[in-house]
Amino acid sequence: MRSLYLSIEKWTTAFSMLVACLMLALAACLGMLQIFTRFVLETPIEWTEVIIRFSLIWMVFMGIPMAFRQGAMVSVDVLYRWSGPRMKKVLDTAVALAALTLVCIIIWWGWDYANRGKVQSMIGLEDVSMFWAYMALPVGACFSVISIIGNWLDPQRLELETAQ
Repeated sequence: MRSLYLSIEKWTTAFSMLVACLMLALAACLGMLQIFTRFVLETPIEWTEVIIRFSLIWMVFMGIPMAFRQGAMVSVDVLYRWSGPRMKKVLDTAVALAALTLVCIIIWWGWDYANRGKVQSMIGLEDVSMFWAYMALPVGACFSVISIIGNWLDPQRLELETAQ
């Protein structure tokens, strides 16, 4: 069961990272397009700013699961180095519970915020609801839940291993 969960977690974390990378690439391409149209053609495209902003938001929230999976988001380095194997498991559990609590709050309030944003439209893209921009919070947080549990089951502490 554990290996099945970890293989699913590996796939979902890789997928979220792929989406994060695609959002970064989209923001970079649209940024170059905006610079070209604004300064070379002198006719800026207004919708590029909006898409850049929201692609960067999606990039961050879809990249967070990889940080959780690698143990880079919440770390208790000093205590972890000084602790024995039993205490390390207690620390891993405490950190996982704290992170899960925070992420569940983000899911709850992110979903509420996205639903409230349904009536708003994006400036520059009047036909697109703000719901899609705000959905980055609960979607990224759901992927984070999977990664946090994966890191709890199979901790990865690359920054601690290289520092010792």
